[in-house]
Amino acid sequence: MVGVAVVGYGYWGPNLVRNLWDVPGARLVSVCDLRIERLKSVQARYPAVEITSRYEDVLKDPRIDVIAVATPVSSHYPLALRALETGKHVFIEKPMTSTTEEALRLLEVAERKGLVVGVDHTFIYTGAIRKMRELVERGDLGEIYYYDSTRVNLGLFQHDVNVIWDLAVHDLAIMDYVLPGTPVAVSATGIAHVPGEPENVAYLTVFFAEKQIAHINVNWIAPMKVRRTLLGGSRKMIVYDDLEPS
Repeated sequence: MVGVAVVGYGYWGPNLVRNLWDVPGARLVSVCDLRIERLKSVQARYPAVEITSRYEDVLKDPRIDVIAVATPVSSHYPLALRALETGKHVFIEKPMTSTTEEALRLLEVAERKGLVVGVDHTFIYTGAIRKMRELVERGDLGEIYYYDSTRVNLGLFQHDVNVIWDLAVHDLAIMDYVLPGTPVAVSATGIAHVPGEPENVAYLTVFFAEKQIAHINVNWIAPMKVRRTLLGGSRKMIVYDDLEPS
């Protein structure tokens, strides 16, 4: 039985807690958050799970093997680093860290200590994305021409990362999992419409060594929620609409 603690019970933390509670082979030991009112809701729904507002309690608990971090991005690195240094495996919400240097440092520490660092790129575990990879690998689509994604909605605004780090990371993870080619260049442009806040609209174009191109449109101020991806090949094409129940 693997003991797990969830740190952060805000926007995504409740999803982690709900799923970890039901995972065979996992035991949800505790939930940590600075907000007492959040912890009270955990206690009401999961009375067997311990609650604490002190991260040190989680680090010192010998029953905990894995710490799942679901806090603001700016705190991912220090929280994950302390967990690794204490000998705990780490599961981090995307994006992993605020900088590449921080991510590489975590990987270095994890490798040195024989620990695992996982990032919650949820889409590569979904049936639709796995099917896309299967069709590409089997050659059903023929030569891959393009990847085109629209990932837009009205809110939720993030305050410590821009819309690329918040939304486009999903497409980058999907592309890395599905496409056979390797990117060689990226063009990214964005704009912030709220003073003092990160960019809320952005467009990415990703170029490959092969005759492939990818375009990603991400937006926090669109009038409707769209999650649509097109994957075009020389023989067939895929339309993946994540909001379509069928």
